[in-house]
Amino acid sequence: MKRFVPLLATSLFASPLWAADLMQIYREARENDAAYAAARATLDAGREKTPQARAGLLPTLSVGANTTWNDNDLYLRNGGTTYNPRFNSNGYTVTLSQPLFRWQNWIAYDQSKFQVAQAEASFVQAGQDLILRVAQGYFDVLYANENLKAVRANKLSIEQQLESAKRNFEVGTSTIVDAQEAQARFDLATAQEIAAESDLEVRQRTLQAIIGREPGALAPLRRNAEIPQPQPADMKQWVAAAEKDNINVQIQTAAVEIASREVDRQRAGHYPTIDLVANKGSSTAFASTAAGMLETDFQNVGVQLNLPIFQGGLVVSRQSEASANRAAAESTLEQIRRNSALSARQHYLGATNGLAQVRALRAALISSQSSLESNRLGFEVGVRINIDVLNADNQVYVTRRDLAKAVLDTLMSQFRLKAAVGTLSEDDVLEANALLDPAATQ
Repeated sequence: MKRFVPLLATSLFASPLWAADLMQIYREARENDAAYAAARATLDAGREKTPQARAGLLPTLSVGANTTWNDNDLYLRNGGTTYNPRFNSNGYTVTLSQPLFRWQNWIAYDQSKFQVAQAEASFVQAGQDLILRVAQGYFDVLYANENLKAVRANKLSIEQQLESAKRNFEVGTSTIVDAQEAQARFDLATAQEIAAESDLEVRQRTLQAIIGREPGALAPLRRNAEIPQPQPADMKQWVAAAEKDNINVQIQTAAVEIASREVDRQRAGHYPTIDLVANKGSSTAFASTAAGMLETDFQNVGVQLNLPIFQGGLVVSRQSEASANRAAAESTLEQIRRNSALSARQHYLGATNGLAQVRALRAALISSQSSLESNRLGFEVGVRINIDVLNADNQVYVTRRDLAKAVLDTLMSQFRLKAAVGTLSEDDVLEANALLDPAATQ
């Protein structure tokens, strides 16, 4: 007997004692989801807008050098003499330039701050989208499991009915029609079971695409898990918050600011530019047949003014284009605000009505369980048959499935409601995770 102990211990440690919960799946998704990783890289790229714009305000330093081999033929007409100087000319130049007045560069720097804010808001949106995708994928798997249980319970009930109909037909107490009807119902239940199994497989693979591995066993909902009411319990407050704090609203608000500054930046094309320029360098060249090679060292400092007068209407056209883009951005912002308000209303009603539906289905589940117990008792005393018990048992599974769907849909409505106002975070995942039971089996 002792030789089986190590094998038993190995088997226990090899199999998971606890099912994965929502928080664990979410943390894996943060590490492995490709869309979230792309959003993180996009954020890093967006944060470089400010250093790039700041470069237009800082000095630039450049070095240039050249060397050239010269092979010339020179002919002096008066003296009739021909010279063939061969020499190497070379030089270098160091140039330092500091913008003193370039208004478009200052606007671009101010513009870059909103571009960074927009990138950061987009990353927050990607985080909220990840939570929604993980929760939806997780809850879809839970519901698919409950649906499969209900379908199999229904199939078992129909199978018992089919066997009873066949026996009754054999002894002559029922017609062939009863057996055929039972067979048709059983075939339909078999098809429903195949569809339910396929749906569960699809839901599991959808979640796998997010976390990068097979999800395995997932923690189901606790029995009688209590879902809190949305706070505040006032739809108008949620709508007002959505119009102001929705992440898409924040992103588009930054886009409007960027577009407004783009109008100013294009208008600055009419303004002069002033730069401080300093040069230092050296060069060698052939001066004349008498002087030979000439070496020049130079240093100079000056201020350069450039005043654009006419560029073929390019600046005016770009300014008009920027003004039109600003108007489009403002209209888009208004549309997003309206959609955010609508989304907040829909999900608030979904959350509150879902809670009412959960309460009704819990009452229905209690009634179904009472009916099942009554049918079992009736079967024991002979006033009910086995089919009655199986039908009552199937009704319990169906009601439990519908209750699970109502709970999961209500949780998703609350998640989406908080996303509509821009507050969905990991804390909400923790709250939903407390409604799960990792020790239970699906």
